[in-house]
Amino acid sequence: MNVPAAIAIGCSAGGVDALKAVIGGLQATLRQTVVVCCHSSSDTVGLLCEVLGRTSKLPVIEAAERHQAQPGVVQLAPTGYHLLVENDHHFSLSIDSRVNHSRPSIDVLFMSAADVWRSALIGVVLTGGNNDGAAGLRRIRQLGGLAIVQSPHGAVAATMPQAALDLAGADHCVPLDDIAPLINRLCMA
Repeated sequence: MNVPAAIAIGCSAGGVDALKAVIGGLQATLRQTVVVCCHSSSDTVGLLCEVLGRTSKLPVIEAAERHQAQPGVVQLAPTGYHLLVENDHHFSLSIDSRVNHSRPSIDVLFMSAADVWRSALIGVVLTGGNNDGAAGLRRIRQLGGLAIVQSPHGAVAATMPQAALDLAGADHCVPLDDIAPLINRLCMA
C-alpha cells in the first residue's frame, strides 16, 4: 500500500468515546481526508462535531452535499443521510432506504470511498451493535485498501468489529488505544 489518501471510520454503539480516542489521537500534521459514519440519534451530528472538536487536533465538520472531501479535516456523515464520495472527491447525500437498519450506513460510505480511493484508503471499524461496515470493509480490502478493526474484546459492543473480522478480515486488529498511533504511522510512511 502506498501512503493513504483517505481514512474512512465507522462506529455505532459506544462509538462516541471510541471516536474521541481515535480522532483525538490523530496528528495535527495529518494530510489525509478523514470521513466518519457514526450511527447516532437525530440532530446529534452537530453536537458530535463539537465534542470531537474539543480533543481533535484537526478541524471537525459535518459533511455537506457537493462539498469537496478535504485533506486534514474530519468530516462526519449527517444524521438521516447516507454519505457517499463521488469520483471527483465531492460528497453526495442520499435518502435511499436504510442499509443494515441504518441511515447513514457505514457500508454505503465505505463502498463509495473504496471505489474512489481504492488502494489509497484505510477503513476503520470500531465498536458497534450490528454488522454495518463489514461488507464495506471487505470491498476496501478487495480494492487493495487497508483494514483496521478494533479488537472486539475491548469494544463496548463487539458485534460490529466481530462481523467485520468474520466477513472481511483485517490487516490490523488492535485495541482502541492503538488505532490512532497506527494510523499516524501508516500515514507518514
